[in-house]
Amino acid sequence: MKLKYKIAIRLSLLLLILMSIWAVLFYYRMVDEINDEADDSLEDYASTIISRKLAGVEMPDMSDGTNNSYSIKVVDSNYVNNTPRLRYSDRKVYIDAKNENEPARVLNIIFQDATGTFYELEVLTPTFERADLMGAIFWWIIFLFVLLFISIIGVAMWLFVITMRPLYVLLNCLDRYKPGTNFSMELSETSVQEFRKLNIAAQSAIERSEKIFEQQKQFIGNASHELQTPLAIIGNRTEWLIDNVNLSEEQMSELFKIQRTAKRAARLNSTLLLLTKIDNGQFPESVTVNISQIVHESLEQYKEIYEVRNIECSENIVEYFAVNMNESLATTLISNLIKNSFIHSLEGGSINIELRNNSFIVSNQGLEPLDAEHIFDRFYQGNKNAGSLGLGLALSKAICRYYNFKLTYRFFDGMHHFRVDF
Repeated sequence: MKLKYKIAIRLSLLLLILMSIWAVLFYYRMVDEINDEADDSLEDYASTIISRKLAGVEMPDMSDGTNNSYSIKVVDSNYVNNTPRLRYSDRKVYIDAKNENEPARVLNIIFQDATGTFYELEVLTPTFERADLMGAIFWWIIFLFVLLFISIIGVAMWLFVITMRPLYVLLNCLDRYKPGTNFSMELSETSVQEFRKLNIAAQSAIERSEKIFEQQKQFIGNASHELQTPLAIIGNRTEWLIDNVNLSEEQMSELFKIQRTAKRAARLNSTLLLLTKIDNGQFPESVTVNISQIVHESLEQYKEIYEVRNIECSENIVEYFAVNMNESLATTLISNLIKNSFIHSLEGGSINIELRNNSFIVSNQGLEPLDAEHIFDRFYQGNKNAGSLGLGLALSKAICRYYNFKLTYRFFDGMHHFRVDF
């Protein structure tokens, strides 16, 4: 997940929590304010009624145009002793004009006249419908949240993109960087100290990488010369001994073993050097290569070599398929996959070669699937074969990775399938 999206999600969750808390506090605060106003109005109205009752003057008319109503009843001393003198409450009352129950704020006051008689005055005024209020607050909160969310997230992302632009420029430069390509970094000027330090660190790292790359190339050249020469000498000396010295059968057997080991070491050294060169990008020259021709040539070669195994080979190859890559690596990629299918196919089995729709597919019969997770690792061998180095598929994978091709393995219908998508 990109950094800006993670920030947007976290900011959204934080806003949701904060606005939810704000909505609850706002609701209860608003209810308190409404109740305070209603209570003040009820107290004033109750004072007027009590004053008139105690003075013995005419009581206010119920139809005086206000929403307030009242009732007075005589209560005994036992009721007075067990009831608060002043209390507020909310309850439903029946409104004749609307012919329905409505919420009301109610004030109950107990007072005493000059004769010692106790009265309870109940004054009430219609108030808001809590369910309606909660519904209104909910939808307003949703509206405000969406509006604030779009505004805040939009502004935050705009500021984030502007602020983080030097970082993204640096990341793009690092994505495009390949050792040994005379790469020049085009970084953004920035006043942010952290980004400036990051740019300097990245430039230093690339300079070190280039220096190490050059040293590695020099080492590869030296290793190729220093190792291949003594290995060739060992092979030649061994062959001379076999041809020119009278040896016993046991001595001859040992010399053959030395010769096979020397050849294997030479092949191993050559393949590892080739892998290293591919990983280091030392094949910059590319030409238009006819993959169809390479497939036909490799098939003709390996059919002849493995003719004794009676392997049936079916082909579905287009006449011409061009790819822009190094010709030597193209030959290595195709021949390795075809050779691998002949080596590991069952005796008297079948091989299927396809080159179509920008894909090269090599299939051969097998008894069980290979380890798809490690099949392209160096020195991996699903089934041990004499003379196999376990580097063929690793070499093919390295070539595909170098040119951004896709090499995959699957096992179904009793066959191993290796596919290259160009």
